[in-house]
Amino acid sequence: MPNPSGPFHIVIPARYGSSRLPGKPLAPLGDAPMVIQAWRRGCAAGAQSVVIATDDARIEAVARDFGAEVVLTDPNHPSGTDRIEEVSRVRGWEDDAIVVNLQGDEPCVPAAVLRQVAANLERSGAAMATLCEAIARPEAFRDPNIVKVVMDEAGTALYFSRAPIPWPRDLAAAEGEATLPTPCWRHLGLYAYRVGLLRRFVAWAPATLERLEALEQLRVLAYGERIHVAEACEAVPGGVDTPEDLARLQESWVGENA
Repeated sequence: MPNPSGPFHIVIPARYGSSRLPGKPLAPLGDAPMVIQAWRRGCAAGAQSVVIATDDARIEAVARDFGAEVVLTDPNHPSGTDRIEEVSRVRGWEDDAIVVNLQGDEPCVPAAVLRQVAANLERSGAAMATLCEAIARPEAFRDPNIVKVVMDEAGTALYFSRAPIPWPRDLAAAEGEATLPTPCWRHLGLYAYRVGLLRRFVAWAPATLERLEALEQLRVLAYGERIHVAEACEAVPGGVDTPEDLARLQESWVGENA
């Protein structure tokens, strides 16, 4: 898998407030809080800088204790993308600089995948790049919590949806319960952007389809920008959304990262 030929940045949005798991970035995971494990993954990718963007002084203090770069951002940001855009302004990054968004609750993303999405953005000429993986289970295809993506032949995103897409016209309803179309892709919430796109994104009003599906990447498509999509070069474990997710990850972490 080719690496980006030029420098790129990684920003890790980390919000303290979470309806299902308050204080999630500071949850213990091995020898450090979860957000620090994510930061370590970012550092392993070889980025020019890895910055934790947080709205909370507690996260800021812990991150600085571990030696991480931190920007304390506006607590009123509606999304992590807005938080990343603020970091890009504070740091004075140019419009053509590449920024990878690594979520603070995804501490298992392989470093090779972070490099991949940055390299794909660099080579594609798109304003934004992201990744996907094949869906293997019919129940996952129907699950609205799993976001699906369809692309054109060049790997440009056509649409993202919580609905099962694409849906074969001639697939009988009974068969559809146990059958998957080929191909069908799960969208992985890992993004690379040009800073110029971030500037435009925060200035745009939320799009109708974005509000309907609750998927902010649809704002990018609605305003006519291209999103490059490719299959991830390595498996990307899921993030932590619930206490049960956290407990499973804590249990597996000991053996895998000893």
